[in-house]
Amino acid sequence: MTQVTDRGMPLSSASAAERGRAAALTASFLRGTIAAGLGLGAIAVLVMALWISSPYPDSGAGGAMHVAAALWLLAHGVELMRPDTLSGAPAPLGVVPLLLVLLPAWLAYRAARDTTEPDEGRPQLTVLGAVTTVAGGYLLVSAAVVLYATGGPLTASPLRAALTLPLVVVPATFAGAWSGTGRSAGPLPLWLPEAVRAFLVRTVWAPATRRRTGAALRSGGAGAAVLLGGGALLVGVSLVWHGDAAQESFLRLSGIWSGRFAVMLLGLVLVPNAAVWGAAYGLGPGFALGTGATVGPLGVTGSPEAPAFPLLAAVPGTSGTPVHWASFAVPLVAGLVVAWFTVRVAAPPYALREESWTARETAVAVLVGGAGCGALSALLAAAAGGPLGTHDLAEFGPLWWLTGVAALVWTLAVGLPVTLGLRAWRLRERRVKAVDTAEHQTIQPVETTAAGETGTETGTKTDTAAPAADETAKVAWWRALLWWTGARADGAPAVASAVAAVPQPARPAAEGPDADTDPDADYDFLPAEAWHDDDAREARWAAFKEVADGPVPAFPTPAAPVVPVTPPQQQEPPSTEEGGSKTETDQRDKGEADNPPTATP
Repeated sequence: MTQVTDRGMPLSSASAAERGRAAALTASFLRGTIAAGLGLGAIAVLVMALWISSPYPDSGAGGAMHVAAALWLLAHGVELMRPDTLSGAPAPLGVVPLLLVLLPAWLAYRAARDTTEPDEGRPQLTVLGAVTTVAGGYLLVSAAVVLYATGGPLTASPLRAALTLPLVVVPATFAGAWSGTGRSAGPLPLWLPEAVRAFLVRTVWAPATRRRTGAALRSGGAGAAVLLGGGALLVGVSLVWHGDAAQESFLRLSGIWSGRFAVMLLGLVLVPNAAVWGAAYGLGPGFALGTGATVGPLGVTGSPEAPAFPLLAAVPGTSGTPVHWASFAVPLVAGLVVAWFTVRVAAPPYALREESWTARETAVAVLVGGAGCGALSALLAAAAGGPLGTHDLAEFGPLWWLTGVAALVWTLAVGLPVTLGLRAWRLRERRVKAVDTAEHQTIQPVETTAAGETGTETGTKTDTAAPAADETAKVAWWRALLWWTGARADGAPAVASAVAAVPQPARPAAEGPDADTDPDADYDFLPAEAWHDDDAREARWAAFKEVADGPVPAFPTPAAPVVPVTPPQQQEPPSTEEGGSKTETDQRDKGEADNPPTATP
């Protein structure tokens, strides 16, 4: 039995580590499939609820599930096709509701982040391993959904889906994996050549450069967020302005409450798209309403052919008025925000010139921030538009490259001069205005005798600009402090001599009837401007040192307080028979003893 037990070979630590890593990769793959299933299930539940509540469904439960699968693909940016049309030609549907994209992107992000977060008892995957496994499981479910949606009322091209789906899934999983590992930049890849890696370490990958790049990208993101918020504000104002037309369009689309609820949901998920269209309108290029119409603040070209929808009813029919030109305030504010986010890092308040960025570095940061703002604006414009059909409905939304260029130009035109101006203002030299003390105070030179007594010399008055007189004035206040703390004590000759050795400026004689009663006649005051001067500090420390080198002054011990003593009250002695007191009797006896009576002849 012992031999059999001894012959057993235990698993090596390397084999156990490999098994743990394989289990972690499998769990990561399953997380990706679960994330895809949760997103598909959420959309399917919503579509089935609308199908059940509809009194006139066009198809059965199978058709509703095909619509749910198609909407899930549309949420990933996949362009759908409607094969059954009146003309017989398939009609594309490419306007992606941006609010609907947040659901699958957030699920993929959470799956990758949970995979890379450190957990006791399991090996931690790298960013590449997490992205590969999570995205692989997610895309596997996506391929099955594409095949399922083929036989429904809305289909998707497999080739287009294969190109579009990874553009949403892979960035979301990468962001989640990077967040789970602590948002660390990590080392450079080893497959890069040695010269390239050394160059990147000195330039782009340097800590200072990465900090400046991060600040610039944050300013660009803030500018894009302001553009998006300003576009949403423009859409809201236009909806209120064209409220009657929007209400009429909403009521015309459906006559039952379930249909109106579906129209309301569609309008809500398209609100971010309308915000991007409004931002493009404020930037100047505007957006297209069909192949032959463009709407912008400077004018409307062509004849817009927009379908009946509440959000499209808010499109202004005319342009070129001061009310429409007011939309230029949106990119103006975006440029100011980019400037503010840049200068608050480049030149913080009360920063020294040596610690702040140079003008060149600040300008480069604004250029990078403007490029980031333009890139984000172009990306959002490309995602917010698309076709809604054929012929005149083949083009809807802003032109992505023109929107990006407009955002870049506005950001640089406004942000660059404002940033450099704020930097120069914060780094300006703050000069303190010199106080002309010659008009307020004159000093007479003071000489010190050998015995330590000070005496004033008669002569002409000297201006405070003279070095000797200025130094004498600086130590006046300190001399008064030393006199108060040490020279007044009895038995302190060293302190008194040190105090007497400090020259004392002469105070101008008071004039008038109150000259003798001036309460400040025995005190001198040091000007506030001279307190922090280097010469004044040296004089104060020299006085301290001179006092400290001598013997410690013996301060007199205060005398004990005199307590008045009350004499005790004498008790009255008892009276004798002869009527006198006992004390009188004793005194009489004592006197008789001292003077005996003499005999009378």
